[in-house]
Amino acid sequence: MSGGGLEIEAAREADRIASFIFETVHGAHAGGVVVGLSGGIDSAVVGALCVRALGKGKVLALLMPSAHTPREDLEDARNLAGSWGVRREEVPISGSVEAIMASVKARGTRLARANVQARVRMILNYYRANSLGYLVAGTGDRSETLLGYFTKWGDGGADFLPIAHLFKTQVRYLGAYLGIPEEVVAKPASPQLWAGQQAVDEIPADYGSLDIALHYLFDLNAKPAEAAAAAGLPLGVVKEVLEMHAKTEHKRELPPSLA
Repeated sequence: MSGGGLEIEAAREADRIASFIFETVHGAHAGGVVVGLSGGIDSAVVGALCVRALGKGKVLALLMPSAHTPREDLEDARNLAGSWGVRREEVPISGSVEAIMASVKARGTRLARANVQARVRMILNYYRANSLGYLVAGTGDRSETLLGYFTKWGDGGADFLPIAHLFKTQVRYLGAYLGIPEEVVAKPASPQLWAGQQAVDEIPADYGSLDIALHYLFDLNAKPAEAAAAAGLPLGVVKEVLEMHAKTEHKRELPPSLA
């Protein structure tokens, strides 16, 4: 892989992450892992690496579709789990979400409702993990983490984060190396928390450019103008990236306390 200083050696990286997964799970005396499998690239790569590290018998793929989950995403998730030979459970979440919303009299925003979905999925991941003596494998990548583009205590809730050090473009590259189908590797990113949701509509730029800017800003300590030039982005977009990072700092830290 080349370009923008984001090069990785896929074979070496896959082995390194698999070792991390193995050591984390065994260090916690856990019997395996639960992976919330969405049909997107991040969860696909995490699932594949967990199978590589632990074997198919110690990985549970939990599919949690909502009423507006695209059928192709569900089919991709099923096919991935089938190709790995892991246990697969499907738990539709719409009924749980509707029950929660029906219990709340105040009408919330679309985002507030969307976050309920992410947190219901977190609850289900932990329910199955606690029932089995497993850990929950998080699926967030570094691009999403730096932008705060995830739900606090939702998809951000996990026991360990195998790919949180990799930018989205690096995850895609690693996915291709691991044999993830091209339709999943190239699929546009989306949390799928409402119909038609696309990450590109909610983040400052496409991940190809964005990851270069993030690398320059947070790895090289470059000035915004330098990051903008390297990524081929307007300076205003890079400033928006920095603003998103600052506003979401609370998502990356423990809650404030006087301790």
